[in-house]
Amino acid sequence: MTKRARSIGKILGYAILIFIAISMLYPFFVMINLSFIKNDAIFSQAGRLFYTGLTLDNYREVFTKLPLAHYFFNSLLVAVLTTVGQVVFASLAGYAFARLKFFGRDVLFLIVLITMLIPPQVNIIPLFFLMRELHLIDTYSALILPGLFGGFGIFLMRQYFLCFPKDLEESAKMDGCNIFTAFFRIVLPLALPTVVTLALFTFVTTWNSFIWPLIVTNSEGVRTLPVALAVFKGSFREITLWGELLACSAVCAVPVIVVFLLGKRYFINDIMQGGVKE
Repeated sequence: MTKRARSIGKILGYAILIFIAISMLYPFFVMINLSFIKNDAIFSQAGRLFYTGLTLDNYREVFTKLPLAHYFFNSLLVAVLTTVGQVVFASLAGYAFARLKFFGRDVLFLIVLITMLIPPQVNIIPLFFLMRELHLIDTYSALILPGLFGGFGIFLMRQYFLCFPKDLEESAKMDGCNIFTAFFRIVLPLALPTVVTLALFTFVTTWNSFIWPLIVTNSEGVRTLPVALAVFKGSFREITLWGELLACSAVCAVPVIVVFLLGKRYFINDIMQGGVKE
């Protein structure tokens, strides 16, 4: 292949990637822009690239009609605690499966892998009855506990620890570190890209979760943002207030974007590490 052909192929590849990126970002761009348009002018502005008459009225109305700050706090609390718990338990379990030798280890890990094949919807009814027997319905515990343990997180961390150099751990043991000290001071800090990757997936999944919070919450006290958004949409009777609905949706999307931007560097580094074979 000539140099010119390689250049043309590279330019064509970048053009395709840019087109895909624009096609994915454009709906989000439209949502943000239309959230600043009055309800009676949304459809007249929908076909334009740049909008006129921007206003904050939709956001004022949403925060006036709904306890949106409280819903936001609920979602943030549940997502953060679930993410922290998932990372801690998955890291410990993954390290145990990768490094420790105990009876039934491989069988137990096979069971963990099998749980990844079961659709989450199948577990909803058993989990609901379990939460009911524990008297946890309509509490933060019902929203957080089921998300603390997951087969994907254990599998992801185990695969990283299997590739982790044993020499570093042996050196730590020679310096007097026990298994817990070596794990928390040496192994886990070096696993930061994988930990951030797991945290990103867990946070986004928990933040966007709708079915489970809808089932186990009955009051506004523990209601999360996705459920509140659906209830707000269902409150419309004669006409849909698209401006306010888009404003509420924009508020829901902000934390996910912020978390991804904060962890992007580690996330990309982890992907690059996974693509290099030593």
